[in-house]
Amino acid sequence: MDSSGEIIAAQDEHMDPRCSPGRSDLSGLYHLGRTLGRGHFAVVKLAQHVSTGQLVAVKMIDKTKVKSSKGKITKLVQHPNVVRLYEVIDTPTTLYLVMELAEGGDLYDYILRHEGGVAEAIAKRHFAQIVRAVAYCHQLHVVHRDLKPENVVFFPQEGAVKLTDFGFSNLFQPGMMLATSCGSLAYSAPEILLGEEYDAPAVGEQQRKPFFAC
Repeated sequence: MDSSGEIIAAQDEHMDPRCSPGRSDLSGLYHLGRTLGRGHFAVVKLAQHVSTGQLVAVKMIDKTKVKSSKGKITKLVQHPNVVRLYEVIDTPTTLYLVMELAEGGDLYDYILRHEGGVAEAIAKRHFAQIVRAVAYCHQLHVVHRDLKPENVVFFPQEGAVKLTDFGFSNLFQPGMMLATSCGSLAYSAPEILLGEEYDAPAVGEQQRKPFFAC
């Protein structure tokens, strides 16, 4: 998702996200609002583009605490069921990822709101979109490594669900085993829990199952 200043132009599906190095902050580009989410190394805030007024989500990653390649991989993954990256603003201490805003919340909250379950047709439609996103990532040799309800978000106006947060993602080669233990413990594959090397796409398949098993 991106564009140097004209966010609207970035909605062209053929336009690549743009990196804006050399800045110290978001002054003059975005007005920051309330906090949407917070993690160990990053904060996500609601923001409004100064010129266009478009609302976006800005993930601010503290580079002093973690070395992140998330921006590079997120720019690589461009798919209707992956949250769009509009712009990457890289400063000495903070990496800003300007992304499209998921106004429908995440799958975790969706599940809590539907304790009695949802119609099979609706569940199938959501699941199919997530599968398409994961399959596309694997075609690019990208593994997400943190598939969970909190990283699946809703876009009601589009009738879409999309995959987000590629903070633990990595590139892989077919047949190559990965060894880094990462992701969320509750959704980890057995190999990761046991500290073993793992086949990246296969682990992604296992991570998809727990939150759709019901």
